[in-house]
This record gives sequence, structure tokens and C-alpha cells, in this order.
Amino acid sequence: MPEQREILNANEIRKFTNELTYRRYLMNKGKIQELFRKMTLQEYIALYTIESERENSPNNNGRTYLKDLSEKMQLTIRQTSKMVEKLKDHGLVLWSYEGSGSEGTYVTVTETGQKLFKGQEMILRECYGKVINKFGKDNLIMLLKMMKQLDNLMCSEIKGMGEVDSYGRADEADE
Repeated sequence: MPEQREILNANEIRKFTNELTYRRYLMNKGKIQELFRKMTLQEYIALYTIESERENSPNNNGRTYLKDLSEKMQLTIRQTSKMVEKLKDHGLVLWSYEGSGSEGTYVTVTETGQKLFKGQEMILRECYGKVINKFGKDNLIMLLKMMKQLDNLMCSEIKGMGEVDSYGRADEADE
């Protein structure tokens, strides 16, 4: 038997909507930005994604295809290209193509990028390690599962509104 959910009234929905929006705002804007001094959060996520692909797919020779990066970061190809161009300009990645380019373009992390990424990862691990120990591993696992479920539901609802792209964004404005 499926779990029965309580139907909320308009005032309750309004309160929860505002609180959820406020919490997402604080999480995105909040103190986490202070942990990123040498790179942006987006650059870190990009390097993490590329490094994860290298570690998890050794047959790809450390390559992460632009299309895959775009999908994993839920960005358009155009947005991903602009981001990768900035990473390349900072010497953090190499952006190459196979054959004539028709096989797709891919990125690899440079030695400079790896050093910067590892340094940032260490800062995050130090801070989050303390938070996780205080919050509790089981609480964190439950929270992450619930956040993923909520995000999937929100993307589905937004997508259902009909004015968004495949990643639940209302437009392709560059961020």
C-alpha cells in the first residue's frame, strides 16, 4: 500500500514554498562560498565530474566528453562550452577532439587543474568532515536521498509546466 500523504492547504503550501526557497537560497549563497577562494563552485563541480569520469572509466583515457559533462552538470551544451573555455583559459583543462571532431570533443584535467582541485577538495573535506561528524552519517545519507528525491520531483513539476528545457530550467541564460 502506498504511503498516504497529507493534503496541504494553500497557506501551508505558501509557508513551505517560502521556507524551501529561502533554505535553497541560503545554501547556494551561504557560507559555502567562503570555502571557494581559488575557484568557483561551478569550476569545482566540473573538475570533480571530469576527475570522477577518469577514475570510474579507465577505458576513456581520462577523457570526459562535453556531452556527458553537460548532462551531468545539467547545463546546455552552449553553457558547458563557455564554462570549459574558461577552465581552459585558466589552464585547468585541455579541450580536444577525436579525429575530425565529428566523434565529439572531450576534456581532461591538467596537472595544474588536478593540484587546484585536490587543494579545494581538502578544504571541503576538512569543513564537511566536522559537519558530518556532528550531524551524523545516517542523518546525512537520509538527507541526501531526500534532497535527490525533492530535486527530481521539482524538476519534473517544472518540466511539466511546459516552458523549460530538459533540465528543468526556464531559459538558457548564461550563469
